[in-house]
Amino acid sequence: MAKIAYYPGNVARAGASEVEDCIQPLCRALNIQLVEIPRSSSDGGNVIKQATPKLQDALVARNLALAEEKGLDIMTTCATSHAIMCNTAEDMKRDPVYAATINNLVERTSKIEYMGETKSWHLLHYLVEEIGLDAVRKAVKNPLKMKIASYYGPDMQRQGACAGDDPFMPTYMEQLIEALGGTPVEYDSKCQSVGSTSMLTLEDSSLSMTAAVLSDALESGAELVVSACTISHINLDSYQSKAGRVTGKSTSVPVCHLSEVVAFALGFYPDRLAQLRTRVRLIGS
Repeated sequence: MAKIAYYPGNVARAGASEVEDCIQPLCRALNIQLVEIPRSSSDGGNVIKQATPKLQDALVARNLALAEEKGLDIMTTCATSHAIMCNTAEDMKRDPVYAATINNLVERTSKIEYMGETKSWHLLHYLVEEIGLDAVRKAVKNPLKMKIASYYGPDMQRQGACAGDDPFMPTYMEQLIEALGGTPVEYDSKCQSVGSTSMLTLEDSSLSMTAAVLSDALESGAELVVSACTISHINLDSYQSKAGRVTGKSTSVPVCHLSEVVAFALGFYPDRLAQLRTRVRLIGS
């Protein structure tokens, strides 16, 4: 059985509890043991970093050190959280003086240091590279049978955060969707930002970016959009109607998080899958 530390990110246990519902059963079905990180904290969400980068990096380094203390890598369902962890680890690896400064902060508060041995995995990369698509395919009980557009967003396509996938034209999610019995839809905007962290300060711009992604997916034939990021998922789902009104673009399409469709395909929450398929028939293109 694979064993890995689990970091839920900033919203999976709050505004996106459906992600937390799904990650546990899907991992059990694929023989992945998730280990809770004791006393983990927010990673700052790239919001704290705008005011004090050292504080955000110290929060992230502390979480990584807590997983490292258990001798485990760390996995998250959020592309933003994954990219933040990868960025902090890379910055500390590149600059030993900066690493010592960050570790000094961590050691003073938590009596631990991050030595650079633990790495971050996004759920998508872990399933494709560590568990393998053949194992996923064998575990499928409810093939998705929908035309699905993958949304990666820009964060986990940064250097060092996209695992073995192509940073400019990723295919891992499309490969996973095929393994789950769905039909991948290609569209140009799958790595484009939806401006999630700007929603409170630049709402119209964020809504325009959200509408651009959704309308592109719809025009390309998508019946469903699947997001690899819990934060972007909220923009794409909860704000899609408002994004359509502001821009005049067609944005009405069901949106799910990656962990949801994997769990559904593996046989969990069949009532939710039935509701999703109903939504696809009613408002999907």
